[in-house]
Amino acid sequence: VQLVESGGGLVQAGGSLRLSCAASGLLFISYAMGWFRQAPGKEREFVARISWSDGSSTDYADSVKGRFTISRANAKNTVYLQMNSLKPEDTAVYYCAAQMGRIITDRPNVINYWGKGTLVTVSS
Repeated sequence: VQLVESGGGLVQAGGSLRLSCAASGLLFISYAMGWFRQAPGKEREFVARISWSDGSSTDYADSVKGRFTISRANAKNTVYLQMNSLKPEDTAVYYCAAQMGRIITDRPNVINYWGKGTLVTVSS
């Protein structure tokens, strides 16, 4: 399984970015997908997740609810994270994760498949 994130960068507070995660080596529709982030000196934390198959179920951390949207394009084996109204506290390395089954856990220590991450920096 390979997960490759893209779309990170430097943005001013209030701006937007869209992260992408291209997956290979797996039957994509059989996997729930998620985004996590890790800020300097902090533990990796849950950001958003989307259920397998048609992605009909989504869930968000309270800190990003109403600002971030997770989606998936099964034909492209890709999951997205649209991030709007970005804040300096959103600065982190963002990681894509995959887990076979309907829903991915929000506990990063039990997830098997990770991308290498993409850096998002939000300036004030």
